[in-house]
Amino acid sequence: MKGLSRRGLLGGAAAATGAVAVTLMDDADAAAATRVRDRGPVAAPATVYPSDPRYQELTVGYNQRWVGRPDYVRVVSSTEQVVAAVQEAVDTGRRVSAVSGGHCLAPFVFNDEVKMVIDLAGLNDVYFDTRRGAFAVEGGARLSNVYETLYKKWGVTIPGGMCPTVGIGGHTTGGGYGFLSRQFGAVIDHLAAVEVVVVDRSRTARAIVATSDPDDPHHSLWWACAGGGGGNFGVVTRFWFRTPGRTGSDPGGLLVNPPKDVLLSAVGIPWSMLDRTKFTALVTNWGAWYESAAAPSSPARALSGVASLAHRSAQNVFLLTQADAAAPGAEGLLSGYLAALTSGLGVDAVVAAQPAQKLPWLHAVRLIAASIPSFINPTLRGASKSAYLRKSYTPVQAGAMYDALNRTDFANPAGAVTLAGFSGGAINAVPPTRTALAHRDAAFWTLFETQWQDPAADAVNIGWLRDLYGAVWSATGGYPVPGEQADGCYINNPDPDITDPAFNRSGVPWQTLYYKDNYPRLQRVKAAYDPRGVFRHAQSITAA
Repeated sequence: MKGLSRRGLLGGAAAATGAVAVTLMDDADAAAATRVRDRGPVAAPATVYPSDPRYQELTVGYNQRWVGRPDYVRVVSSTEQVVAAVQEAVDTGRRVSAVSGGHCLAPFVFNDEVKMVIDLAGLNDVYFDTRRGAFAVEGGARLSNVYETLYKKWGVTIPGGMCPTVGIGGHTTGGGYGFLSRQFGAVIDHLAAVEVVVVDRSRTARAIVATSDPDDPHHSLWWACAGGGGGNFGVVTRFWFRTPGRTGSDPGGLLVNPPKDVLLSAVGIPWSMLDRTKFTALVTNWGAWYESAAAPSSPARALSGVASLAHRSAQNVFLLTQADAAAPGAEGLLSGYLAALTSGLGVDAVVAAQPAQKLPWLHAVRLIAASIPSFINPTLRGASKSAYLRKSYTPVQAGAMYDALNRTDFANPAGAVTLAGFSGGAINAVPPTRTALAHRDAAFWTLFETQWQDPAADAVNIGWLRDLYGAVWSATGGYPVPGEQADGCYINNPDPDITDPAFNRSGVPWQTLYYKDNYPRLQRVKAAYDPRGVFRHAQSITAA
């Protein structure tokens, strides 16, 4: 699997946190909500100032382009500590942001305006909460720990992304996708409740628990945290997961059980075998297959894959595919899928020479992560853009990709278009208004990205990405306007250019591209739970 693009294989990562007449909890109820589990002695929060050697590590996330300069970083280990830190920020007039995994691709967490960063690294437990009958995951947990703990202790999982260091906070609040999502839904489709530190109109910070129960007076806050993106409403300190409709006393039956084994296929196709016609066929074949398999009832929902179409300097493009080995006709489903994608390319022998492996599910999770070194490379700078697709790319759009990926004045093998089959299937069984995630009828989505190390290469990489994306979406003003073919952009891949009319010439505002018709309701939730705009960034939701 060497050479696969890091961002091209994610189900998503973003900034950490993340009806109008809502009555907030009183102080007693809020305090009780934080005593969900006796965690034993909790370490005092660490305050890291610029003179501390840790400061440089705690003021930058995965994307090395964005470096913060806060007065200090507060590393917390409990909800109470988060409440105290937020209250301090409010009382002293400091702009505050929170970080979970640090994978936000835009400068939402780390920027010159933020004067206090709350790092949730010490708030990272994963456990079963008998009081709520759900699995609690604290806001600073990383996906690798979540998967390992849930599966080893109870045989369950959430259908999240592939990168092991992504934090649960941003991943969940943006929706959360991965290889199991077509089979089991998005991460938020299993979200039972959230604990959020908010600030009311009286400038008082407090913790609120909001649930998926429509009768919960704080249900609208749960709804907004289920797809509304991180950093908008407060600091999410805890998530509770339980699959809807699951009941009983056995924790192992209350959340989805991943496949015992999966078929994992990694096929590299040499660029030397792809001319413009064959590349176009690969892209349009991909879209056609996922169009045909987008329905929630499709038997093909047991299979999901990505196509990492890296720049020609990478020498190969890759097809990475996973299928539930216990699904009826799983081997035939996988072979038929690869045959459909490569039809007309003349690469049958290449595909046959790279057979699939049958692996235990957790082995596959680890193998994918270990096979992509850039998942944990702390030196990378990056830029990315996204698009949801209802229908396949046209030959003209595929040709625009081909031109960009074969440019001779740009030779970065990390520049890529990644077609991600993490939409459709069970995700589309949920109405677009049930959660804040509005993209419920897409067939697949796409990540356009590039990564590099040298700051001197910023301009050439960012320029290449803008040229590529603008050319693919030239017919709709440079962005994937929701319509017959496209369905907007993914908030967990935030794009700084989306607000700039020089690049977004579509006339469609960024709020619509991210949230579609759900944005007005998100604004009402913002007004109810963050009326003073304490939690904000360059693309944050504004109050109605």
